[in-house]
Amino acid sequence: MSNCRIDVKAISVLGSTGSIGTQTLQIAEEFPEQFRVVALTAGRNIKLLVQQIQRHQPELVALADADLLPELQQRLDDLPPSERPQQLPELVGGPDGLNTAASWSSADLVVTGIVGCAGLLPTLAAIRAGKDLALANKETLIAAGPVVLPELKKSGSRLLPADSEHSAIFQCLQGTPWADNARLSTGVPTPGLRRIQLTASGGAFRDWKAADLEKATVADATSHPNWSMGRKITVDSASLMNKGLEVIEAHYLFGLDYDHIEIVIHPQSIIHSMIELADSSVLAQLGWPDMKLPILYCLSWPSRLETPWRRLDLTEVGQLTFRAPDPAKYPCMQLAYAAGRAGGTMPAVMNAANEEAVAQFLDERIHFLDIPAVIEAACERHKQDLIEHPQLDDVLAVDQWARTTVREQVKRGTRRIPLTAMAA
Repeated sequence: MSNCRIDVKAISVLGSTGSIGTQTLQIAEEFPEQFRVVALTAGRNIKLLVQQIQRHQPELVALADADLLPELQQRLDDLPPSERPQQLPELVGGPDGLNTAASWSSADLVVTGIVGCAGLLPTLAAIRAGKDLALANKETLIAAGPVVLPELKKSGSRLLPADSEHSAIFQCLQGTPWADNARLSTGVPTPGLRRIQLTASGGAFRDWKAADLEKATVADATSHPNWSMGRKITVDSASLMNKGLEVIEAHYLFGLDYDHIEIVIHPQSIIHSMIELADSSVLAQLGWPDMKLPILYCLSWPSRLETPWRRLDLTEVGQLTFRAPDPAKYPCMQLAYAAGRAGGTMPAVMNAANEEAVAQFLDERIHFLDIPAVIEAACERHKQDLIEHPQLDDVLAVDQWARTTVREQVKRGTRRIPLTAMAA
């Protein structure tokens, strides 16, 4: 099988020194005839950024912290002539610099790898510039779905899901007669799609009993049974909040209501998600756990490229098993569904409260079981101030409010909710 040829696609990578960014650039190196890098943004990892500039020779580089621009310029100037790019990039910094990279005129596709609400403004800048996006920034839809969907409708931009679960759903839909790629992220239900099943590894406490979580430590929660990830996302996996967040994303991406988006524990992590169609057929996307595949599909879509990567061998896997998640063990899952159904600014509050609660847990200021308690407390307090149709400033304001609320609650002391109550 030979490659399906595509025109050379120019990409801007937001968060180039992070996990998504580095894997995107690896793909660009593997497929130089298909992709070229025209813009990069980074945080504080200047050493790695210089190496990326040397390899990919972008037209523009943006630093989140403008104060680091002189150091970056000096490092580039100090490169030996043999290692210096043929043409040095334009350097910009601060929020305006990130927005410039996100809306860079020569970019065909923007990869959004900046974590947290810091990635929201550049993502909106890319949408308003009419760019298609490989979406890896959860806050774009979880916190700001009501803001983003109207912007997509106005600009015609498309959000192509770069995480494995939503990519799996997107890939499965390509094989249906109802697939309409222009509908992606319109908030309108996908014709013929009856149900989505998001698969979850089950995280660090997959094989624990709910009652044993009283003994859970930071070391326990950050030890994933399948693979190595960052500490925050590993804790989210242990609480199943990562899947709760993905449920909200799926709602905005594919237009299904929350009653038709389910979570299934699948310990082998080979099936990345499934869809059920109107005629009761179920389609699944399978593969070894590897983020490069969904990233590649975003970059090459609607084409597919032949890769030398390891092929899936189901006889090697041996078995695929599934079970329903235990709500007593995973109360964060229920909180995410409740926030999604409440809509408006509630998902933004829930997401920010979770981020702050996880940070407090990792600093050992609260117990693992306090995480859902403080999230629920923040969401309860926000109910009276919920904004049904928020603007961007509203989303940013409630994000900061939720973080402050959690920090203040932790200082006062948490009141843990009984597991049985949280499961109700």
